[in-house]
This record gives sequence, C-alpha cells and structure tokens, in this order.
Amino acid sequence: MEATGTDEVEKIKSKFMSAWHNMKYSWVLKTKTYFSRNSPVFLLGKCYHFKTEGEYRALHSFQSSSAGLSTDGSNFDKINAEISGNVEEFRRDFISRIWLTYREEFPQIKGSALTTDCGWGCTLRTGQMLLAQGLMLHFLGRAWVWPEALDMDSCDSESWTSSTVRRLTASLEASLTAERDPKVLPQRGPTGRDWHGSDMRSEVYHRKIISWFGDSPLAAFGLHQLIEYGKKSGKMAGDWYGPAVVAHILRKAVEEARDPELQGVTVYVAQDCTVYSSDVIDRQCSFLDSGKAGTKAVIILVPVRLGGERTNTDYLEFVKGILSLEYCVGIIGGKPKQSYYFAGFQDDSLIYMDPHYCQSFVDVSIKDFPLESFHCPSPKKMSFKKMDPSCTIGFYCRTVQDFEKASEEITKMLKSSSKEKYPLFTFVEGHSRDYDFASSPLHEENDLFSEDEKKRLKRFSTEEFVLL
Repeated sequence: MEATGTDEVEKIKSKFMSAWHNMKYSWVLKTKTYFSRNSPVFLLGKCYHFKTEGEYRALHSFQSSSAGLSTDGSNFDKINAEISGNVEEFRRDFISRIWLTYREEFPQIKGSALTTDCGWGCTLRTGQMLLAQGLMLHFLGRAWVWPEALDMDSCDSESWTSSTVRRLTASLEASLTAERDPKVLPQRGPTGRDWHGSDMRSEVYHRKIISWFGDSPLAAFGLHQLIEYGKKSGKMAGDWYGPAVVAHILRKAVEEARDPELQGVTVYVAQDCTVYSSDVIDRQCSFLDSGKAGTKAVIILVPVRLGGERTNTDYLEFVKGILSLEYCVGIIGGKPKQSYYFAGFQDDSLIYMDPHYCQSFVDVSIKDFPLESFHCPSPKKMSFKKMDPSCTIGFYCRTVQDFEKASEEITKMLKSSSKEKYPLFTFVEGHSRDYDFASSPLHEENDLFSEDEKKRLKRFSTEEFVLL
C-alpha cells in the first residue's frame, strides 16, 4: 500500500510539474531578429547576400551624378526587388529545415507519468533536428526547399500566444482532473497546390522524415525511443541530457531502426575528439540488412568542448567555417541551461532554431497530418560569446569518397584556424583498436552499449554543463 501511495504522489507531482512547464514554455515572447545588409548570411553551407552589386552601383551613380538615376525611382525599385528576392530565398531555405520542439499531451513515456518533455528534453530535440537535417540531405538533397514554406505566416507568434491561453487552461484542468487524452492540432484543409513527379516524391519523403520523429513509442527517432536508449547510459525520462550523450543515443537509434528506407544510413561518433577513418569506412561498407553488400551514407558526430568554463572566442572562425560547409548538418549546442540547434551565422552571431516552445502533440500516423508546427517561421540569433562550450558537430557524407574529401577539407580548416598546439579534433588513419582503444562492434546482440561506451557516456554526463 505504501508503494502505491508513493506512486500516486509521484504521478500528482509529475502532473503539476507538467502543467507548470507547459505554462512556462507555451508563453513565448516573440521578438524580431535583425540581419545586417552589409554581411553575408550562411545557413548550412548556403550563402545569402542582402546587399547586391546593383545596390553598390546605384549608390555610386547617385553620388557621382544625380542624372544617373531615373526620376521615377525605378532603379531603386529594381534593387529593392533583388534584395527582397534574396531575403525570400533565405526565408524559404530556413523555414524548410525541420523544427522539433517541446510537445505536450503525447502518449505517456514508459516507466514514468510524463506526457510532455517541457523543461528537460531540449537537448534531445536539438539532436533530433540535427539528425533530421542529415536525413534531409540523404533523401532530398541540400537544394530542396518546402514549396509551402513562404505560405507560413511569419507573424504566427500572435496566433500562437493567443491559442496558448486556451491550452494553458485546458492543461491545468487536465492535470488536476487526470484527464490526459492526447490533443491533436487542427488540420488545415488542402492548399490546392498541384504536385507532380519529383515534387510528389519529395513531399512523400518530407512527411516520412517528420514521421520518424513523431512523439509516439513506435517512431524510430521519437522521444520515446531515444529515452529507451538513454536508459542504457543511466539516463531516465525527466533527466537532463548533454550533447555528447545525445550523439551516442542517436547512433544507437539509427542502428536499431528497422525501416528499410533507413538501412542505407549509419552514424559514427568520434572517440575522445578523434575520428578514426578506417572505423568510419567500415561502417559505410558494412552489409545492409538485406544481406547485400552496399555503401552506406554516414552521419559523423563529433562531441567537443570549445573551451573551459566559457567558450574560447579563438574557435569562432572554425565554427563559422564548419557552418559554411554544405555537408554540415548543424551543431547541437546552446548556452548554459538551454540547448539550441545552430544552423548558420552572420558576422559573430550564430543563427539557431529554439526547441523551447511547447506545442501540442501531433499524430504523425494519420494521413496528411499538419506540417506547420514542424517548421520554424523565423530564425533567432545569438552572440558566439554566449555559447556553452559543450557541443556536438555533425557532418553528412554520402560515399566513402565524400568522407575522404570531407576529412581532408576539415583537417585543413582545423590547422588553419587553430591557435592552440592541438586542434579541436582530428582525423586519424586506421582503426581505434590500433591505438589501444576498445572499438565498438557494429552490431551488439546482448546490449546496446558496450562497457567502454557506458563508461564514456557516464563521463560525458558528469563533465558536461547541465543543458535543459
């Protein structure tokens, strides 16, 4: 009876905490993000200029002779249209990235009373966003953009906050009355857009990728599955996860995924800031589950520290260089006590997507589930100086040749940007076992993590800053 009473107390406590977090993270003050016209903007390897050559020519002409411009201002109209087009291209590209945030009212997490990850799951969410970008490169390519991206209202913050008031009341009432039936976002009607050929194929993969991250026990990379893998490293639902632990959890999630579409992708996590080239190539050349030999694409995750207690600004140029590569899939990072998904930069500010917004559960198993809440309508910027030193950097390589080219390019970048005696991380020829490190087998039958991996994960857990 005492145990039962304790369980009930824990459930009630969990419900009150969930209600508090839902209120805290649902009410988000939306502020405008300002970009300079004088500096290029980089987003996952793509460069956007908001100040064009035409603008420079027009300004020079205006200064040299007033006759250089037409009296009706049509030249300036053309320039503004060109700049506007560049801004729209950037917005379209940014909005097309998959955004994964806190959710509420999803199916209860096994072994707990939690139906929301508000307040503790943000690093798992940023890890999901990084993996989602890797899968988008694999299935859709970097040039793909969501055709409906610009149909989203950039001022959705007003409608979001107004709907929040209604959801807060419902959430509190549900917590007190134990009525926790999952709520589903209302679906928008058909847009009337015509889908043909490759567009239709891309949209199928777009939806499929998002469905793999659904908040249900069956989703391959959903929160429920990630938490199950996290238990092997001593983490439980409601605990805080660091970027390095999440990297290993993502690797296991991809290894254990059973969807045939995912058999051509693998994940490698660097060991002690070292990427062992032969280990990576072994993963890429491993047999597919069908028994046929084939080359897998690889997502390489490198947990690093950009300094001691604070981020060392000497690493800024390297981080900018990494985010300038088209095969970069972003950075799991943030600032102390908050995890963000870094995807670009302008000058000395990083561009990121923020998971700290509580949205309603979406059932991704239904046909034509709503996509809007999985795409962020506006970017945010943060000074590099505010970045927490603990982070995980990600790259995608489709072939062995791509990996070899990437390792050469990144090695040069590491050497040129490092003012220290040792680079931030290194690429080394050979296997980890050649350097007296225990190498992890590709498939482990009895346990998801080897003893060596468990020790390493526990060390990461104690060394890293707490990231909510």
